[in-house]
Amino acid sequence: MNLSFFDQFTSPHLLGIPLILLSMLIPALLLPSPDNRWITNRLSTLQSWLLHLITKQLMMPLNKKGHKWALILTSLMIFLLMTNLLGLLPYTFTPTTQLSMNMALAFPLWLATLLTGLRNQPTISLGHLLPEGTPTPLIPALIMIETTSLLIRPLALGVRLTANLTAGHLLIQLISTATTVLLPIMPAISILTTLILLLLTILEVAVAMIQAYVFVLLLSLYLQENI
Repeated sequence: MNLSFFDQFTSPHLLGIPLILLSMLIPALLLPSPDNRWITNRLSTLQSWLLHLITKQLMMPLNKKGHKWALILTSLMIFLLMTNLLGLLPYTFTPTTQLSMNMALAFPLWLATLLTGLRNQPTISLGHLLPEGTPTPLIPALIMIETTSLLIRPLALGVRLTANLTAGHLLIQLISTATTVLLPIMPAISILTTLILLLLTILEVAVAMIQAYVFVLLLSLYLQENI
């Protein structure tokens, strides 16, 4: 019984071929393609407004040098947002519950921000490892602590996204299982758990959007430190 709760996080296969790549392509397929009615189409107008809002929020703390990352960060935000929301639908698979995928997104982008800082302003980037005014005996310890905190940033990004989505999916499955089991035995309690399940689903929709935003926002803050 315990193993069945985690079956939803196993990548589906068809004829031995993993379908995780297909599930990652679905968000891109849902976006409208440009045509002659690109401006007058209501869906396209809504999409353009959403992209403008997301780009404005992400680029606000960055200077003009950081605006070169607008396309990457906005695309990542839309991808994570749609992937997280589609994963809440019944009988779907959520790729962002896989730590390997989240680390594959977090580590290269974090490394790119770090290398950008080391190339453009090496003195300032290395200066973050030692706060100004540090007593001499504490310098080695603080350098080790700051280096460790710097290196675990991509791990924190990946684990945060994975843990929040995994916990939400498990709670939804546990409460839905309890609702089904209690329905023939205690209908009143089953109705109560159904209401709790509805509220939890609304909460998970908010969590899916917030976690996508937090993931990209932290990347933009790491970029701000290095430009």
